[in-house]
Amino acid sequence: MEMAKIGILFDKDDAEVRWSEGINLFELFLFEILDHYRLPYEKVDVLDAYDSFDILIVVHTGDNEVVGTKLLEYVQSGGTVISYGGLEFVRQKLGFSKMFPSQKGYAELSAIFNQSIPLRFLYVDPWKQEEEFEVTEVGSVVDEAKTWEGASALQKIKYGLGTIERWSIAIPQTIVGLQQGIQPVFQDGTPAPDGTANLDEDILKAEDGFELNWVLDREHTETGMPYFSHPYADLWKEVIMEHLTKKIQEKGLTIAFLDQWPAGIKHIALISHDSDLNVDESAQITLDTLKSENVQSTWCMIAPGYSPSIYEQVKKDGHEIALHYNALQQDEGVWSAEAFQKQLQWVKTATKTDDIVSNKNHYTRFEGWGELFTWCENNGIQVDQTRGPSKKGNIGFLFGTCQPYFPIAWSDEKNRLYDVLEIGFLTQDLNHNTLSDVSVIQPFLDGVKMVNGVAHFLFHQYHIYHQPKVLEAIVHVIASARSQGFTFWTSKQINDWERARRKVEINGISHSGGIKATGLDGVNDFVFLIPLLEGHTADGEEIVKKFGISFKQVKVKDS
Repeated sequence: MEMAKIGILFDKDDAEVRWSEGINLFELFLFEILDHYRLPYEKVDVLDAYDSFDILIVVHTGDNEVVGTKLLEYVQSGGTVISYGGLEFVRQKLGFSKMFPSQKGYAELSAIFNQSIPLRFLYVDPWKQEEEFEVTEVGSVVDEAKTWEGASALQKIKYGLGTIERWSIAIPQTIVGLQQGIQPVFQDGTPAPDGTANLDEDILKAEDGFELNWVLDREHTETGMPYFSHPYADLWKEVIMEHLTKKIQEKGLTIAFLDQWPAGIKHIALISHDSDLNVDESAQITLDTLKSENVQSTWCMIAPGYSPSIYEQVKKDGHEIALHYNALQQDEGVWSAEAFQKQLQWVKTATKTDDIVSNKNHYTRFEGWGELFTWCENNGIQVDQTRGPSKKGNIGFLFGTCQPYFPIAWSDEKNRLYDVLEIGFLTQDLNHNTLSDVSVIQPFLDGVKMVNGVAHFLFHQYHIYHQPKVLEAIVHVIASARSQGFTFWTSKQINDWERARRKVEINGISHSGGIKATGLDGVNDFVFLIPLLEGHTADGEEIVKKFGISFKQVKVKDS
C-alpha cells in the first residue's frame, strides 16, 4: 500500500513578522510532536504547490486572502486540510461565524476518538455554521463553568471534492501551555484551596506556572491522597495521531512511525535522587537498597556532596551521577548562568565524572521561560528533570505529561526547540510524614502505561535513611512497577535512546510490508508501526493497539 504524502504548511515570512512583534507561535510545537514519532512529512511554504500532497496540515499562515484562495482550490480538487484552530482567513468564505471568545475548558471526544475522559484545553475558537455547506460535527467543547452549548470539537467541512478538518481547539498550543505554562514564571502560583499545596511561598518554582484546575483535574485515592490524574498533553498528542492515521486510511493510503521504546521494552520507569543534606549513611542505605533490588538510578548531586568513596560505589553499581542545581536563596543558591556553570564544574570535580548529562533543580526552582534550558545547552546538559511537584497536593500529571519532550522557546528565540530533553517527575518521597502515601503508585503507573511515558519517582537519600516508611515506599514502587512490565532506566539511558530514535528517517514501505529507513544504528532494536485496515492480518507480525487502532509491528536492528 502506498504511503501518504503529508505536507505541513508554514508561512515563514509571516512568522518572522509575528516574532518581531513579540508574538509566540506555539503551534510550531506540532513539528516536535511529529518528529518524536518520526512521521515522514514535508514542510511546505505558502508559495509552493499543494497538489502533490494527500494531506496538508496548516501549522501557521498569515491572514492572506491569496493563500486562502489557493488552499480552497486544493481542497476543492480533492485535497484534505487539517487545522488546529486558525483558518480565520477562509471562515466567512466557508459560511461560518465565531461562537465564543476563547476560554479554558474540556473537550468530549469519546464518541469517535479513543478518549474516555474529557480532555482539558487552554485555547479554543469554535465556529458556527451559517450557510448550507455539508458539515459533520464531532465531539463537543465546554468552558469550565459549563455555560457553552452547541460547540463542536471538530468540524469536517465538505468543500468540492475534498474536506477541511478544522479543530476548534488549538491543540499544539494547548500542549505547550500544559507542559510549560502560558507565561514565564515571575510570580508565585495559586495555592490549592484545600491547603495541600502552598505555592504562594515567595519561592519561584516550575509548578508556579501550571495550567490545571485544582478542583476539576484532581482525584483522590482510597486513603484520601489528592493527585492530578490525567496526562492531558500526552492524550492530545494521541488525538493528533489517531485523527491523522484515520484520515490517511480513509484515503486508502498508509503511514509508518516509530514506537516509543525498543523491542522487548514494555514500559519505562525512572528513579532519581536529590542528595540534599549529603549524609553518607543515607547514601549507603540507598545504594544497598538499590543493589538488593537490582535497579540503577540517577543521583542528582548538590554541594557539599558525599565522601569520595560513595561516588566510587555509585559509579561502580551503574548509577548515573547528575547535577542538582541549587538556586534556592535559603540554601545560599543563586539563579544565574554563572552559578549553574560553577555548580556543574563542582560536581564533575568532586565525583571525578566528566560525562554529566542530566540536571534537576533543587526545590524545583525555576524562573522566566527558557533561561534554564539555555544554561543546560551551553554546558552540555542534555536532560532536565525540574518540572515536577514539590507539594503533597500537586503530585501526579501536574504538567499534563509523562513523556520526554524537547521544550519550545519564547518568541524572542523564534520559538525554536531547546536541545534539552525534559523528563519530569510525578512525585517525591512517598510515605514521608508530610507528603503523599503509596496509594498513588498504581494510578500513576496506570496513567504512564496509557500513554507509554516514563514513570519517574523521586526519592531523597536522606528521607530513605531517616524515615523507614520512605524506604518501604521505594521498594514498593520497584516491586509494583516490575510486576506490571516496567524496566528501570537512568535518565541518561532514556536520553540516549530518545536521541537515537531522532536519527531515524522513514523513507517508505516496501511491497512486502518492510520499512525503508535510514539512521538505524545497528545497536538498538527499533520497532516501527504500520496501521492495519479493518479485517486485515499482519502476516505473522505482532499486532498492537495504539489510539484505538490496530498496528502491525516491524522490528528492525541492522541498517
